[in-house]
Amino acid sequence: MVDRLLKMFNREWSGLHEAAFLLAGTAFLSQALGLVRDRLLARQFGAGSELDIYYAAFRIPDLIYASVASFVAVTVLIPFLLERTEQGEKKGQKVGEIEGAKRFINSIFTSFILLMLAVSTLVYFLIPLWGHSVVPGFGDAAYDRYVLLTRILLLSPLLLGISNLFGSVTQSLRRFFVFAAGPILYNLGIIVGIVFLLPKFGLVGVVMGVILGALLHLSIQLPVLVGEHIVPRLTFIINWHDVKRVVLLSIPRTIALSATQVATIILVQFASKIEVGSIAVFTLAMNLQSIPLSIVGMSYSVAAFPTLAKLWTGGNKEKFSHQIAVATRHIMFWSFPAIVMFIVLRAQIVRTILGTGAFDWTATRLTAAALALFAVSVVAQNLVLLYTRAFYAMGKTKLPLWANLFGGVVIVLLSSFLLSLYDAHPAFRYFAETLLRVDNIHGTKILMLPLGYSLGMILNVTILLFILRSNF
Repeated sequence: MVDRLLKMFNREWSGLHEAAFLLAGTAFLSQALGLVRDRLLARQFGAGSELDIYYAAFRIPDLIYASVASFVAVTVLIPFLLERTEQGEKKGQKVGEIEGAKRFINSIFTSFILLMLAVSTLVYFLIPLWGHSVVPGFGDAAYDRYVLLTRILLLSPLLLGISNLFGSVTQSLRRFFVFAAGPILYNLGIIVGIVFLLPKFGLVGVVMGVILGALLHLSIQLPVLVGEHIVPRLTFIINWHDVKRVVLLSIPRTIALSATQVATIILVQFASKIEVGSIAVFTLAMNLQSIPLSIVGMSYSVAAFPTLAKLWTGGNKEKFSHQIAVATRHIMFWSFPAIVMFIVLRAQIVRTILGTGAFDWTATRLTAAALALFAVSVVAQNLVLLYTRAFYAMGKTKLPLWANLFGGVVIVLLSSFLLSLYDAHPAFRYFAETLLRVDNIHGTKILMLPLGYSLGMILNVTILLFILRSNF
């Protein structure tokens, strides 16, 4: 058993579909654990103020992760690592002996640690002042707990950012198993927090489980790095030229991801002013619709990226475009059944997964309706992941930047417009409630947010597809 596990750790996954199926399988397991996590939370707290506080506390740390931690993102670092690895291989060096790759990784690792510590320290002291702009609808007691949980969660982007750096190395070596196992351990850590720490520490115990999960996410990749003698280390000799190149390349991606996170923060801000439990309904529905996103879109885009980067670097543009087309067809093939299932069986899905304990029938109906609206854009969200990575493989990071930035702005504007339309026109409200079968219950205004989100994502993928077609 141990020998088989070690072989899985050290095996190279070279084929697109082989790697994609591995990532899809582990993503499925991770998402299954995520459903267990959400079910435990829903049973304990229901769609109420406790879950509102918990989910809102992730927003600032997630923004830091999307902005600062994108500095060490897989899509940014892999082309640099491949470049140095190929240079070392031409000189007859083995992976663990490629000094250029080691110096590069150490410089990036040290720079990232220093930057993340500085940003996290600053946010730690400023969050009591900034937080009101994120959750303007919270009362004083809820706000104080929100600040406490946010401060603890600031450890999460640091640990996950380091794990991203480790993942860049393991993916460049095509050791996808350890990379894919990270999210599984992350969710296991949160479940440990809910089961064992929540009874004693309350929501703080759940957040401690999040930190444990992030630490496990990082640790699983260490055996491969140790085996290849390429563990990142802190260094006093930083190659600022390399750091500058990585930063310049990552800036467009950082802005694009930050735009998405800012858009989500604004949606949470809207939700905090609707009714108690609105943030929980919105987040739980988003978590459910992210299952095909993780299993299909993320799996194919992650598996395809190293190949796409290598094909483009080698000048094989025809094979490059063919690889994108193949991945697109497979993503669409596997996504459409999920859309149909989420729309037709939405109430049964939500009731089966979340409908327990304090999670009542009203919360079930609202979450099911939100899930159906999110599901409309599942294909679009999956393809955005693939096409964005395709542009990164080409080194054209500005094109997805503008598309994703525009998509984020549209999400916010459409959501704001739909909320106003909901309040101003009873006929529109009645039509939406009747169509989604949520009439005669309170809190249906929250459904305008997933609708605005889906419309923005559809526009986003349309722009990316248009740019790709103009290039190929």
